[in-house]
Amino acid sequence: MNEKKNLMSDAFQTFMREAPGHAKAWMTAVQGLGSASALDKKTESLAYLAVLSVLRLESGVPFHVAIAKEAGATREEVISAILVGLPAAGNAVTRSLPIALQAYDNQEA
Repeated sequence: MNEKKNLMSDAFQTFMREAPGHAKAWMTAVQGLGSASALDKKTESLAYLAVLSVLRLESGVPFHVAIAKEAGATREEVISAILVGLPAAGNAVTRSLPIALQAYDNQEA
């Protein structure tokens, strides 16, 4: 987790450090939602990357690429996940592509 912590955005690290009560509540909700999901870890991680890309939340992409890769996602699957929103959201999703690929290529398997 320490290696992945280095991939967290400065904003999220500040949130965790400066508002630990809120962060704990947030992480409890996130873990609960993950447990409720019928998706396997790889599919859920790829779907989450698509959502981050469409919402233009690029700062979260490196961390979640690491999770997807750890779950077995290939480079091509990460690319497809980033671009899945292209028809609905437009080419803004391409902003996440170089960030995702750099994170994937720099992440140890």
